[in-house]
Amino acid sequence: MQSLKQLAKKLKKETYAVYLASTDQRVPWYARILAGVTVAYAFSPIDLIPDFIPILGYLDDLIIVPLGIWLVLKMIPPEVLAECRQKAAAEIEPEKPINQVAAAIIVAISISFGILAAIWLKQIFKS
Repeated sequence: MQSLKQLAKKLKKETYAVYLASTDQRVPWYARILAGVTVAYAFSPIDLIPDFIPILGYLDDLIIVPLGIWLVLKMIPPEVLAECRQKAAAEIEPEKPINQVAAAIIVAISISFGILAAIWLKQIFKS
């Protein structure tokens, strides 16, 4: 169990290092694009295969994200990657940071959809 936690922590640091590299001008443009897509997919709540599908739902996260990170790491110049890994190790907090702005946006969108659904249902049952 401890090795899984260490592996997850390493993947988190590598993902953040890839994010940092995606903003570095010394990294080739194609590597920055792939890095951005990989990081966006890693943190996106939307998956190619939804998580509620047994086994397959998590399989895409276990294959796509590490494969994308591996490919990007091969494209990043070694000196840039070393700098990004140092920055990632220094900046990552032991606990998951809470993004209150993102949470507020998600709540607002959910409430908006709820209101729209209620209005729509009211119109359907009214006629």
